[in-house]
Amino acid sequence: VQLVESGGGLVQAGGSLRLSCVVSGSIFSINVMGWYRQAPGKQRELVASTTNNGNTNYADSVKGRFTISRDNAKKTVYLQMNSLKPEDTAVYYCKLISGFGITYWGKGTLVTVSS
Repeated sequence: VQLVESGGGLVQAGGSLRLSCVVSGSIFSINVMGWYRQAPGKQRELVASTTNNGNTNYADSVKGRFTISRDNAKKTVYLQMNSLKPEDTAVYYCKLISGFGITYWGKGTLVTVSS
């Protein structure tokens, strides 16, 4: 199973980006999919997650600005990021927890927000 993120890049403060994470390989079921980020010198932190029954969870710092969604048929999870701030600059990682409780991570995509 591989997770491949895309959509990162350089954007000015106030701008928007949409991240995508595609799951490839054979996986029986997907339970939770989410996005984490890690800024230089900081620990990796949860940005947003979504469960198989549609529940979502967001970090307080992104509530109202970021939206997570998933397309189960395409085995893809998205992160729409609006009103970006310089403090959103980080490497964004996709995470998947399978129905058997196995965790997979992508390699990350860099988001840089300039002031």
